Amino acid sequence: MGEKATKILVVSDNHGDHQILDKLITKYTGKVDAMFHCGDSELTPDDQVFNYFKVVTGNCDYDPHFPEYLVQEVGGTRVLLVHGHLLNVNMGLERLSLFAQERQAQVALFGHTHRLGVEYVDNCLYLNPGSISYPRGEYSDLGGTYAIIKITTAQFEVSYFDRSLKAVTDLHFVFPRN
Repeated sequence: MGEKATKILVVSDNHGDHQILDKLITKYTGKVDAMFHCGDSELTPDDQVFNYFKVVTGNCDYDPHFPEYLVQEVGGTRVLLVHGHLLNVNMGLERLSLFAQERQAQVALFGHTHRLGVEYVDNCLYLNPGSISYPRGEYSDLGGTYAIIKITTAQFEVSYFDRSLKAVTDLHFVFPRN
């Protein structure tokens, strides 16, 4: 029997759209090992959705109780969660990369740009799920996206999904781990 994969769900930038987070909770609770929210929820830290999602502050989140970043081990993989605005991700990933290296992250999750993207560089997977509610860029016609990362010792498998919770077949990636 093969090794058990760890699955994490990543969402960002819902900007007050509570209904989509409720849909994700209903569909994925018990089916993924962790759920991460990359900020700009525009909800309060005591909202019930954060019983399910690990969350950080975004530039549109004004409550000081949201942390600026989190580092969490999930299934033996070290995950860094940030929004990205404090690391200037609109201008590239250099500062995020240094921040991730300092924290020995194997996965770095971020939002802010509202543009989905994923790459594997220097033993770290960098993933932006895009905005679930206000997407920008090449895939904005999907109406919003989130991602699921399936992690094994051999690889990261990334799948993007649209707001109707359907997989986007063009947005499926496999990265062998070094």
